[in-house]
Amino acid sequence: MAPKRSLEPHPTEQEGGQKRRKGFRVGPANLPDGTYKRKVEKIKKDLIHKAKVRKSYAKLKERQAPQHQESSSAQIETLVSSSLELHPQRQAMLEEPGIEQPSASNPPANVARKNKRYQPFAKEARLAEKRKAELEARQAEHEEAMRQRKARMEERERFRKAMAKARSGGKNGQRKLGRESGILLERIRRTVNES
Repeated sequence: MAPKRSLEPHPTEQEGGQKRRKGFRVGPANLPDGTYKRKVEKIKKDLIHKAKVRKSYAKLKERQAPQHQESSSAQIETLVSSSLELHPQRQAMLEEPGIEQPSASNPPANVARKNKRYQPFAKEARLAEKRKAELEARQAEHEEAMRQRKARMEERERFRKAMAKARSGGKNGQRKLGRESGILLERIRRTVNES
């Protein structure tokens, strides 16, 4: 018969019935030796190094936290008491009558620049806005030109019809010079105004 299993846990198992973890993997498990495997190993080394640095920093920060809390409470008390009194130079500046003090409504230029948020595509946005404005101007010009062209065509058509009506013979086949002269005078006025 086969020997019975012992009740003691296997040495690789910890209490709680879980197997001990053997680390972590980066990249596929079946990479051949070569460039890709070395790259994966380098990435894994970097990750391990960063984790160690983070862990040591956390420990250092934890050690310094109690000391910092005690010193910071004392510093706050001194700052509160000293902030109530004005600095002697500031007091002298306030007492001088000729110097204008900066108001809260007009902050200095560098403060306004600090408050301005960084916009990653501001230059592209400005260019796009400029192009859009140019396009709108060009479109407005085109619409204006089309409107003027249409007005000229209507005017020409009206003139043509009036001349045709004036040239058509009257009762006895003669041209209507009164009508024709009015149309010709209008044409002359228009050419004089244009030049």
